[in-house]
Amino acid sequence: MLGAYVIGIIVMLVSLFVSWRLKSKFNEYSQIGLSNGLSGAEIAQKMLNENNIYDVRVVSVEGMLTDHYNPQDKTVNLSADVYYGRSVAAAAVAAHECGHAVQHATAYGPLKFRSTMVPVLSIASRYMQWIILLGILMINTSILPLAIGVGLFAVTTLFSFITLPVEFDASRRALAWVQNRGIVTQREYGYAKNALWWAAMTYVVAAIGSLATLLYYVSILMGARRSD
Repeated sequence: MLGAYVIGIIVMLVSLFVSWRLKSKFNEYSQIGLSNGLSGAEIAQKMLNENNIYDVRVVSVEGMLTDHYNPQDKTVNLSADVYYGRSVAAAAVAAHECGHAVQHATAYGPLKFRSTMVPVLSIASRYMQWIILLGILMINTSILPLAIGVGLFAVTTLFSFITLPVEFDASRRALAWVQNRGIVTQREYGYAKNALWWAAMTYVVAAIGSLATLLYYVSILMGARRSD
């Protein structure tokens, strides 16, 4: 039990550091103007067009680092700093989100699998904490509620790990495109790569944190089974 708490605290601290580092890098690279002067929206549209994707819209959304691709309505959603920005950070993020659109258009396996998990994940996320709490309260009576809760949490953990290859592949596609098409200089490429690396690390830490929490609940469940 103590080991699980220690791991949880370490993961939380690492997560806070990575989140801070990502925001710091984004702010830093947002101050570095892109040599070609293109905005994030223009880069996104250009990448979509050059990948023969004409049914995806590029739109601006509120918030900071709220950028995402929505496969349901086929939109590349860019925060204002990225949509209107003409910086290295804007170029990196815009190309990354379009990387997801390219994945969707080419039926990239991990993205398809993650998309099929979304309905199940929605149900699991809505009820699992309550079921786990009920299971812990009833642990001396029945382990079934806790077992169900752990099973639901395992689904969310699997989703977080399936997300990793999706995110890394989108960054790989983005970096290859901006480099091959001359969107960035060699110096700007290094900045873009670093920015996307820190963004990817947030998903890595989230996956590890989810796994650590899952193992903690599993240890409780196993302890209850042994005491029966």
